[in-house]
Amino acid sequence: MTRATVADDTSRDDEERTSVGPRTGPIDPRLLRHSSQARGYVIVTAAFSAATVVAIIVTAAMAASIVSEIIVEPSARSLAAQQAHLTVLACALAARVLMSFLHDRYAQRASARVIAQLRTGALEVLTDPARTSPRELLARRDHATTVLLRGLDSLGPYLSGYLPALIVTGTVTPTVVAVIALTDWPSALIILITLPLIPLFMVLIGLMTRDRTARKLATMSRLTAQMLDLIAGLPTLRAMNRSRGPADRVAVLGQAHRRSTMSALRVAFLSGAVLELLATLCVALVAVGIGLRLVYGEMSLYAGILALILAPEAYHPLRQVGAQFHNSADGVTAAGEVIDLIEGTGAAPAPAPGRRTCTVAGTPITLLDVGVHGRDGWAPYQLSAVIRPGELTVLTGRNGSGKSTTLLAVMGLLHPDEGSVLVGSISVAELAPDALHEQVAWLPQQPVVVPGTVTDNLALFGTLDPVAIRTAAAATGFDSVLETLPEGPDTVLGAGGVGLSAGQRQRLALTRVLASPSPLVLLDEPTAHLDDVSATRVLDALTARARAGDTVVVIAHQPIVRTFADQIIEVGGGDDVA
Repeated sequence: MTRATVADDTSRDDEERTSVGPRTGPIDPRLLRHSSQARGYVIVTAAFSAATVVAIIVTAAMAASIVSEIIVEPSARSLAAQQAHLTVLACALAARVLMSFLHDRYAQRASARVIAQLRTGALEVLTDPARTSPRELLARRDHATTVLLRGLDSLGPYLSGYLPALIVTGTVTPTVVAVIALTDWPSALIILITLPLIPLFMVLIGLMTRDRTARKLATMSRLTAQMLDLIAGLPTLRAMNRSRGPADRVAVLGQAHRRSTMSALRVAFLSGAVLELLATLCVALVAVGIGLRLVYGEMSLYAGILALILAPEAYHPLRQVGAQFHNSADGVTAAGEVIDLIEGTGAAPAPAPGRRTCTVAGTPITLLDVGVHGRDGWAPYQLSAVIRPGELTVLTGRNGSGKSTTLLAVMGLLHPDEGSVLVGSISVAELAPDALHEQVAWLPQQPVVVPGTVTDNLALFGTLDPVAIRTAAAATGFDSVLETLPEGPDTVLGAGGVGLSAGQRQRLALTRVLASPSPLVLLDEPTAHLDDVSATRVLDALTARARAGDTVVVIAHQPIVRTFADQIIEVGGGDDVA
């Protein structure tokens, strides 16, 4: 399976996942279940919210007392007469400002800790072979990269803005309405009638925003996948003068991302204006009613001023929820995706790893009706063969038939849905993974190259014998590559092997595998980026390893590999099997 195919399949999966929409309400209970930091944050925010309610009511009561007494009682117009009220008012305002400052400071730090906890949990699941198979990880890689990096960072506005506003709405609004009802029940009745209009419009706008946000995240995932493809293959594409095609595709995806982003922003601006206008009209209705009752003497000035001051406070939390909703929509969507990754949605639990050990050297490996059911059907399907030490075994078959999956099953990284893999007479599922992997040298389709020197990458899986490295480098042609590097083995490489071409990365990985003393050598398309002369030297070295008694298994399509094979195994699966 090529990287482009994986990217296309991933984009289709993204569209399928995002088309479903949120599965929970405004607060995802799974977020509280998987993040202890989130639970503590909600508790602290609720405490700040309760203290805010007290500060709001005290502030309104003191302001109403001061204004009403100054207007009604001439003797109360001096500073000394209002000293007590002014002191309490100043303390209430200071307390409200201090709580707002402390909460915002805490919210920023707490949201960063929640994001880090979710990201760590998702990475643990993705890197655990027992929960995420390498094949599934390959399919999810581009989407997971987008979600865990740019997507999850958008969770900050949700935690620091939307969630506190939601909690304040659940505490401040009911309390304020209750106080207004005790003071002026007609005003409270107007608020109770008009208050549901704001959540109603928020729901309608939220449904429209949800789909736009999901499409934006899916478009971003596809754009990220295409960019990674283009960057990884840029040296080869430029050498073949074919860089314009992928660049045009990235430009098209960039325009699609721009359109989806602007669509979400348009809805955000329009909805904010609608909610502000609606809240203003609702407060105006309350103010008109209070004014008429004051004119006809049906209520006291203190009650009217208190109700008038508290009325905006009843609508303000809902307006904040609406304003913060669009800022947090990306984060809410990404958080749902991350929690899906943590919970392993759609992945069958793998059996517990075994504890037995065995010696792979000189031991045949038997495939007994091995079958793995994937997204496109069985790949492989009912595969039976015996891989003998001392022979060069070649796995061949059409793309998607399950050749790479077969190697994963041999290493115990993937457990077959049918059949079993035996090392001697012991099933791979019964073997301790670490004990087995210590005896395996594996070259995947995309070799692992980490940031660091060439020497660091050669010793990535353990210190190797310098003589073995020189011999392997001569066989793979990596010795000539070292001569062209500015600092030879001490040359620093970037992430993914930046600084080397695709063929040079392949030679580095081949050198690392051939220099390994492991008795089981598994290679997936080892000659894919090599010329015929280099491929022949590599195959000669692999044949020598096999003749020395090692078990060598190669996946290849090139006819030249068949000429070196002692055994050829045809792998069937994919679309050929219903």
